[in-house]
This record gives sequence, structure tokens and C-alpha cells, in this order.
Amino acid sequence: MSELRFAVAGSPLSTPPPGGTVAGLKQTKKLGISAMEIEWVQSVPKSVERMQEIKQTATELGITLTVHAPYYVNLNSPEPEKLAASKKRVIDALAMSEIAGVRSVCVHAAFNLGRQPEEVYDNVSRAVDAILKKKATLFPNVNLAIETMGKPGQFGTLEEALRISKQFDLYPTIDSAHMHARSNGAWNTAKEWNELYDLYEKYLGKKSLTNMHMHYCGIAYGEKGEKHHLPLKESDANWKDFVKVLKERKIGGTVVVESPIQEEDTLLLQREFAKL
Repeated sequence: MSELRFAVAGSPLSTPPPGGTVAGLKQTKKLGISAMEIEWVQSVPKSVERMQEIKQTATELGITLTVHAPYYVNLNSPEPEKLAASKKRVIDALAMSEIAGVRSVCVHAAFNLGRQPEEVYDNVSRAVDAILKKKATLFPNVNLAIETMGKPGQFGTLEEALRISKQFDLYPTIDSAHMHARSNGAWNTAKEWNELYDLYEKYLGKKSLTNMHMHYCGIAYGEKGEKHHLPLKESDANWKDFVKVLKERKIGGTVVVESPIQEEDTLLLQREFAKL
């Protein structure tokens, strides 16, 4: 039986000051939440001791960890320095995640910059190949999860994320809120989520559904895709149906709830799931 955990995105808002990841983990446990995504969206920390402390704390508390890598990544950059810096940020996030006992790192792979999709795919693929050359030595136990993205100008349609994951024996971060925003309103029904998991299984195999890395939240969007995240109850997200499909399909892994009201929406989904 595959286990599904709902994760808070970053330290809970109710974490007592001065905060920080270790205090956030303790607060997460106190709230009855069993997973956390650590947000390294601005930069990757450098302290090995700190990572060891995070790992020890999470292990003692039984909390599953994922990480969100820095936003400043473009594996399709035509500028050699920017491309090199982007690869370094991803490698650093994966290497530090290994020390911290993290299982999967979410990455925003690239901007298309007006290039043809196939050309972008090839560039991202080459960069991922270069990053994974470091896997055996720096991050043998961490998954590089290319995320499905919320704007049409970004690399990360569902097919792109699945295709590159299959190519390199990885699994992606499936963000159905991003997919909902990118399509200006689709990917928001039980039928569509079932199609999503069918396609996922087709690319990555039946067993892949037992160990997923997902993001979910309410989202504001328009013709150009994603605008910003919203609390679930203030959005058009059919969250009850989403949770029902997770239950029916016996999906396993982690659902990171990227809500502005963090633990409140994480607990909302967790309770709804437990009730079913």
C-alpha cells in the first residue's frame, strides 16, 4: 500500500520565532503534518552542519522532505555564464539535499525565449545530462524533479516534464495548479486528473504512481497563465475532487500544498483525504 503525505511548503506560519527550518520541522510535527518542502527559492544554503541537523530532526520526527530549488534557473539560456550558473544552482540544491536527507528536488527548468519547443527540449536535455553526471558522487539518493510550469513561455508542459523524466529515469513535480493556470482553466476535474495519472503511468510505469512529487494550491490566472497562488477556498480549485482522485487511484508520495495560508490548507486537504 503506497503512502501519501501532505506537505507544508516551507516552515509553517505558526512556527515560533526566530523560525528556521529545524524549528519549522518541529512545528510541522506538532500540527500533525508529516512532510515539508524546504524552500530554497532564493539561494541554496552552504552549511553542511545545518543540513545534517535538518536530516537528524526530520528523521527523528518522521517527516518526509522535498526541496524547491532556486527560481533563477534557465537551462535554455543562450549565454554560457548564465547556463553554467543555472546548472551549478541545480547541482548545489541536489548535493545539499543529499546531506539533508531530502528525497526529491523541484526545479523550474527553463524559459523558452521564443525558441521552438524541440530546440528548447534538446537544450534542457543536454543540461540535465550534464547535471546528472554528478549524481553518483554528489546526490545518489535524490531525484531531480522537473516541474510542470504555469506560463506558456516556460518549459514544462505535462508531456515535456514526463518525456524528460522518462529519458533520464527521474520523476517530475506535477503541479496541477500550474497546469490549470497555463491552460486558462483546464485540469480541474476528476476526469482530467485521471487522464493526467493515466498519461503519467504510460510514460513512467504503473509503479511510478506510488512515489510522486506533486504541488497543489488555489491559483489566480489569465490568458498569460499563472498570476499568483491563492488559498484553496478563495480559488476555483476543485480540491475535494482532487483529493478523491488521489484516494481512488491510490496515489503515493508527497503533495506539497503551496498555499499562502500554508498549514491551514495543508491540514484542510489532509483531513479531507483521511475522511474518505
